[in-house]
Amino acid sequence: MAGFGIKTAPQTDDWEGMLAIWRAADELDIFETAWVFDHLYPLRRHPSNPCLESWVTLSALAQATSRLRIGSMVNGMHFRHPAVTANAAASLDIVSGGRLNLGLGAGWYEAEAEAYGLELGTVGERMTRFEEGLEVIVGLLTQETTTFHGEFYDLEEAWCEPKGPQQPHPPIVIGGTGERRTLRAVAKWAQWWDALMSDPAEWTRLYGVLEAHCADLGRDPSEITTSVHVRTGDKSAGELADHAASLFDIGVDVAIFGFTSPYDPDQLGELAVALEPLRD
Repeated sequence: MAGFGIKTAPQTDDWEGMLAIWRAADELDIFETAWVFDHLYPLRRHPSNPCLESWVTLSALAQATSRLRIGSMVNGMHFRHPAVTANAAASLDIVSGGRLNLGLGAGWYEAEAEAYGLELGTVGERMTRFEEGLEVIVGLLTQETTTFHGEFYDLEEAWCEPKGPQQPHPPIVIGGTGERRTLRAVAKWAQWWDALMSDPAEWTRLYGVLEAHCADLGRDPSEITTSVHVRTGDKSAGELADHAASLFDIGVDVAIFGFTSPYDPDQLGELAVALEPLRD
């Protein structure tokens, strides 16, 4: 499998430009997925810079496209109660016509959480919250009612209706490289694993860890789509295609190309031509 996606970090006030590049990707069938991120502060920029909220942005982009599978890479569990996330996911799956990939992560940006008074906690606490949240979300998206009692969440015969068209639920995408708990969560819950910007040697090692977790849980790792991010920057279309080819050579399924403003839809056309020889 050799697949391609785009990602536009919504840390921009150029909404029209982001809209244009998503529409362009929707018309180029070599790109199968399109992603935003889920942060309230921009990354690697002063917090006074713009940053659009992910669920609102993704809902608008869903209506501006018709073919691309869409998602946020990935939604931080600490931002929203998992019941809110589950209901939002079901709703967006409906309004997108069953095109949602549900990205989920434990959260990590401490300065952002502290500024808003959001509880992030230690790494161990984040992972416990994440694991509980995964169980709650899957329960709400697949069961008539969900009862759950954990350290962070308590639900009693909770409903989530209507369910979305994808059954049993939208594919769950987990992003992260934590070997002990994140990759085990991937093996248990996910249909897709994103390894961020891992280099080939590191990805190969991490995939071995994931395979071990899958073996322990009785899961076939081939059921899990894998992806790695590729920063576009000032690289040529040929250089980006070569990078993608190196990822496919080691077994990665999907290369996700990250774009930042100012957005240039023509850049996608050039990239599509360079990627064509790599298409399955």
